[in-house]
Amino acid sequence: MYLGFTGAPPAMNYSSIVHAVSRRRANRFGRALALASVLGATAAGAAHAVPANVGDAAIAATAYHDSGAYDREFAAVIEEASDWVRLRAAHVSKPAIVLDIDETSLSNWPEIKANHFAYFHDGQCDVLPKGPCGVMAWEMSAKAQAFPSTLALYRVAQQRGVSVFFVTGRSENERADTAHNLETAGYKGWSGLVLRPEGSHTPSASDYKAAARSEIEQKGYHIIANIGDQPSDLAGGHADRGFLLPNPFYRVP
Repeated sequence: MYLGFTGAPPAMNYSSIVHAVSRRRANRFGRALALASVLGATAAGAAHAVPANVGDAAIAATAYHDSGAYDREFAAVIEEASDWVRLRAAHVSKPAIVLDIDETSLSNWPEIKANHFAYFHDGQCDVLPKGPCGVMAWEMSAKAQAFPSTLALYRVAQQRGVSVFFVTGRSENERADTAHNLETAGYKGWSGLVLRPEGSHTPSASDYKAAARSEIEQKGYHIIANIGDQPSDLAGGHADRGFLLPNPFYRVP
């Protein structure tokens, strides 16, 4: 069996951004901004370092996105996943891949930028590019765009007879809007969309997502790749390989 993780926290070319505090995307965890690392600090000294200024971190995160570095590093991880799918698909029975949705398949950058990295669960989202933009209103609008590289991976998988399952932290009551957004963004013909049951609460998104992957396996599928932007998307196994995408904008435990 092939096991391993590939991807982002891995390639931190955005060296000034290293850790994010929490946002919800998997159980309404609150949003917070990624913190900047203290460059040149030793392991011992880092424990006593003054946390980076949040305003500076916001500037760094925006620059990382707008410079094109984010898209390049994101696409590099997706390309590695695509190569793996091409290599592995023909060697297993009923191959499948699992994709997260937010900041993996669909980009919420308009909402994130409008809110200046804050998180507003409720409220309207009708003055973009200005904020505030309520996350529920944004998701119900089904206006999130596909990441071109992820959509290309999706098509590679379909061309090779690989089933695609979306496993997301969005709640079950968002199923219709989420499915509509996926389809209008170009993701058509997927094999399954797994959302978090309403009212469920787990310490980590990994508890719910690993169980969802296990259920997919119990249906006879062999998950050759699991792709997400959060460590909690990948934790818990039930995939040959995990691919972690860069996301300095928020963290889901």
